[in-house]
Amino acid sequence: MVKTTKPSLFLAFIPILFLISFLALNVYFFKDDTLSGANQIALLLAATVGSIVAISLGHKWLEVRRQIVKSISSAMPSMIILLLIGSLAGTWLLSGVVPAMIYYGLKLLHPSIFLLASVVICSMVSLATGSSWSTVATIGVALLGIGNALGFSQGVVAGAIISGAYFGDKMSPLSDTTNLAPAVAGTDLFTHIRYMVITTAPSIIITMIIFFVIGLTYKTSGGQASVESTLSAIENSFNITPWLFLVPIILVVVIIKKMPPLPAIMFGTLLGALFAIIFQPHVVEQVSQINGSYLKSSYVAVMKSMFGGISIITDDSQVNELLSTRGMAGMLNTVWLILSAMIFGGVMEAGGLLVRITESVIRFAKSTGSLVATTVATCLFFNITASDQYISIVVTGRMFSKTYRDRGLKPEVLSRALEDSGTVTSVLIPWNTCGATQAAVLGVPVLSFLPYAFFNIISPFMSIFVAAFNIKIRRYADDEERVDRTIEVDEDDLG
Repeated sequence: MVKTTKPSLFLAFIPILFLISFLALNVYFFKDDTLSGANQIALLLAATVGSIVAISLGHKWLEVRRQIVKSISSAMPSMIILLLIGSLAGTWLLSGVVPAMIYYGLKLLHPSIFLLASVVICSMVSLATGSSWSTVATIGVALLGIGNALGFSQGVVAGAIISGAYFGDKMSPLSDTTNLAPAVAGTDLFTHIRYMVITTAPSIIITMIIFFVIGLTYKTSGGQASVESTLSAIENSFNITPWLFLVPIILVVVIIKKMPPLPAIMFGTLLGALFAIIFQPHVVEQVSQINGSYLKSSYVAVMKSMFGGISIITDDSQVNELLSTRGMAGMLNTVWLILSAMIFGGVMEAGGLLVRITESVIRFAKSTGSLVATTVATCLFFNITASDQYISIVVTGRMFSKTYRDRGLKPEVLSRALEDSGTVTSVLIPWNTCGATQAAVLGVPVLSFLPYAFFNIISPFMSIFVAAFNIKIRRYADDEERVDRTIEVDEDDLG
């Protein structure tokens, strides 16, 4: 057996320094088009540097490759979900579901409360379904369309959508990360959820206040004439009826009934296709460009909406932008980005480079506040380098669980810190699976919505603040047994 050498801190940082350099050059040369391939290649080049470092430390290439495959495998469910979300968006446009949401939303939501309402609506849907991804891909897409029609910038609307969706995901007992964090830390689900209220409630309240103030003071570029024009264009293009809301309602119900994400999204996609054939025959014929045989035109239109881009043409050019999707094909660049990111993460893990960096940080955490701050920073570090929130939660949880116990801190203190950082910051990283996915689904770059994702920004700081001031920090009594109840999580089961 070949002996491997533990990397120095300098060696462990070399691939990350290369990655940062490549990403900076991409921003300089490619501007806002970095996700079309430049960032993917940057990740692969940084992974190449990481592989050289790993091999120089005695690791065999086959070992490195095995970890790369394992890393990609852990992200495979996310990539398949992303492709299916592209198809769902296509059939929901073809069926008139998304246009109906936009239509009724414009009639009901006043601009002054729109941003606050977006946070509340996404929070409720995500809390009920346990999925920020499903919430953003369905309700979020419709709210973005409403915001565009009302004259809000896409960044601020997307920030409200992301804030609400990730609050619900973080607090829902149906969420995978909400179940994963306590399992890794060694506490139970409902103890974890109740304890999260201490940091999560203030974070979402502050977020809602901020969006309420923005809504009252925001100078929208659209006016009543723009809204009326949008309503008229949608009415003239689709058969708008409340019956179309059966599609999202049924999808929410099947998710609440714990149907797994992949079959649930495929079910929602096919349900949208069925409603398109029933309610929108003229739209089906327009998309298929086939007259005479409705069976043939239905098949062609549904297939086009699922695999490729479709656009519904109206007399209003701004509305045309709302009524278009890229289908499954539109998600391929994002899948490519996720693959590249997971290759880089796999290389960094195979060489022991990630663990080496985080081990050097733990010894500086002397107080409870600094320990929680270190946990938060480590989760963020893994979200940036390993590009996956599950790896961020699992690896950080494993690393810190014994330290928390040794210092007399109960496991829910760790599980809360993992969620306050690992779950919510993942969407703020452009090449992370979450950030890349939400940017692709909404069609809004991460750096555009990042400044407005207030809940996601506030949560980790709130976690550090509460710990630093020792606010309701749970500790073991002197005579209380400190049992290690953490579990080993198989990465094949993540996501």
